[in-house]
Amino acid sequence: MLTIDPALFRPEAIAPETLAVNEKIETFLQSAPSIMDLGPVLVRELRAKGEGLLAKQPEHEMARWETAKALGLEVPVRVFKPAGDLRGVYLHIHGGGHTIGTADSQDQTLAELAQRAAVGVVSVEYRLAPENPWPLPADDCEAAAVWLFENAKDLFGTDKIVVGGESAGGHLSAVTVLRLRDNHQLAFAGANLVYGVFDCSETPSLRNWGDRNLILNTPIVRWFAEQLRSSDEAKKVDRKDPAISPLYADLTGLCPALFSVGTLDPIMDDTLFMAPRWLAAGNETELEIYPGGIHAFDMIPGLPIAAQHHERAASFVVKCLS
Repeated sequence: MLTIDPALFRPEAIAPETLAVNEKIETFLQSAPSIMDLGPVLVRELRAKGEGLLAKQPEHEMARWETAKALGLEVPVRVFKPAGDLRGVYLHIHGGGHTIGTADSQDQTLAELAQRAAVGVVSVEYRLAPENPWPLPADDCEAAAVWLFENAKDLFGTDKIVVGGESAGGHLSAVTVLRLRDNHQLAFAGANLVYGVFDCSETPSLRNWGDRNLILNTPIVRWFAEQLRSSDEAKKVDRKDPAISPLYADLTGLCPALFSVGTLDPIMDDTLFMAPRWLAAGNETELEIYPGGIHAFDMIPGLPIAAQHHERAASFVVKCLS
């Protein structure tokens, strides 16, 4: 049963530390060029150099590159294997509006999860839009997942797999859960779905948000959507098609899921709508709401609610693999 405390959404629920960080980020973004101004290629280059609010983390010595070969595709994956016996494997799908982000951009965070939860981690370097529009990013994630199911026992000593990701990665994680059920009769042990996009036709929170920029706003999300649907073929896809908008899919027979979102995220409704649908389909469902959490709040160093989220996610992963 999901219970939501309305007090979480009140301004007084936001911790002073969260409020201070949000104000600093909003002030910075008011004078900084947006991704719409810079374009995806330049933003990718800047993040790779460690510049920007959500810059690439330093590399971790545990990480290495492998190639996932399945379904006729070859997909680069970033692999983390901590010492000792492992509970299972976490298949990570990064965010970035399907347009930016890389599998090696969160080395420190993923290595910490690997060690804290005693899991192997495989992060997917899926192809990015607009150069690779829908459904190519999802095809890569499906192929990487199939490869992992085929090879997890040999690589990690376990075939228990949890999938998860943030934002576009939350969207692609949900799509991958459905594709593996429908196309391969394979089931994950759990899904960690962090402020994902589950309705590509736009939920009310996004439509009503406006221009206020807290990492995302309405124009930026719409710009990301245009990149994903940049080809003539992708433009023909109905944005309420369950293949691209999991909110409208048959969700029966799926794995336990943890949904997480902040109250100052323009796409908050995607999570608030998707979690009850997951539950109503008969699946174990948990929901965490973070007062004042903006989009990508979990990637802000030193922010208390970010630390709380990472601890909660690790606990969920452990629970699914126990």
